[in-house]
Amino acid sequence: MNLRSKNRISAEFSMSSMTDIIFLLLIFFMLTSNFVTPTALPVNLPSSTKGSIVMQKVSVTITSDLKYYVNDKASSLESLQPMLAAALGGAEDGMGVVVLNVDKSVPVEYLVKVGSIANDLKAKVSIATIATE
Repeated sequence: MNLRSKNRISAEFSMSSMTDIIFLLLIFFMLTSNFVTPTALPVNLPSSTKGSIVMQKVSVTITSDLKYYVNDKASSLESLQPMLAAALGGAEDGMGVVVLNVDKSVPVEYLVKVGSIANDLKAKVSIATIATE
């Protein structure tokens, strides 16, 4: 008499769906990590109630000791316009974006000078801030 069951339970586990999920998560994190480009210069940004991340094209930084940097390259106020024009060279009119990273101790006069230079080059100007909650 044969009393063994013909339906056997398999102890195997299929990992194919788990690897699909892992690859999707990996792709998601790789894509989102490229959108945030922090500046490495020592600048205390002002705070604001609402902060948004802008796709950064050109970064202009003004430090507390009034040193200018275009995409982390040192510049002076006189050579700022040619450097910005070169950095925005591939952008169409009105499509260039200049993000201003200005230390909160810098007088507004210097921010306005850089903003007017970017405006003369027909670029959109955005001011970087730290979001407060």
